[in-house]
Order: sequence, then structure tokens, then C-alpha cells
Amino acid sequence: MADIVGMTGAIILEMKIPLWNRKGFTLVEIMIVVAIIALLAAIAVPGFLRARKRSQATRILNDLRMIDSAVDQYAIETSRTTGFVVNVADWTNYVKKGSVLYNTGQSLFGSSYGPQTVDTIPTVPASDYAALSDVAGAGFWSPYGP
Repeated sequence: MADIVGMTGAIILEMKIPLWNRKGFTLVEIMIVVAIIALLAAIAVPGFLRARKRSQATRILNDLRMIDSAVDQYAIETSRTTGFVVNVADWTNYVKKGSVLYNTGQSLFGSSYGPQTVDTIPTVPASDYAALSDVAGAGFWSPYGP
């Protein structure tokens, strides 16, 4: 009788599949992982978009600083006085060659900076200001704001 019980126990043990021997994931486990990834993406994406717009605003602000400097340099080298209008082709010669600003005289949104006046601070194009106003208010653009 002991042999029969022992054999029965051995048969039952052989029929049970140990938990550590399962292969793959259940549908519920996969759905939970997908839900967690979606939640993290929903939290992170708006932050990335805001950071991208903020960096675009910073680039435009730096372009305005370079334009101001380029116009001043042009005025000094050509003996121009306050109020003289400097064409785009003239002030772009005083920014880094090969840059987008040098090649086009436009912002990264395609707005033209246009001719500049000596001793007048350039301003951010109105369309660029409107596109970036949610991340860069009037204080951000000072003194180059509209």
C-alpha cells in the first residue's frame, strides 16, 4: 500500500507544472505593461514639446542678438550713423558663414528679419512671437520683444 501511495504521489507530482517552468506572458501582463508605457508617454510628451518650443525661442533670441551685433559691426566698418537702414544682404555678411541666418536672413520658422536700422534693437517677428508666446512671454524677449 505504501508503494501505491508513493507511486500515486509521484504521478501527481509529475502532472503538476512547476510555476518556474511556465513560458511566455499572459495577455493581462502584457496589457498592464502597455498601459504603464502609455501613461509614462502621456506624462513625458507635453514636457518634451514644451522644451522644444522653448529651445526654438532661445534660438530666435540668439539670432536677434547676432543681428544686432552684425548691424553694429557693419555700421562701424562702413561709417554709418544712427537711423541708417542696413539691407539683409549687408548684415548677413557679418554673421557666421554657412549658418541658416547667413544663408536666408530668416528665422527658423521662415519669417524674414528684413532690413535693420543702425542703433535700433531688432524685434522678434510677430508670427514667431505668436507661435512661441505660450512658452516665452514678453519678459523672455526683452529687449527684443515686440
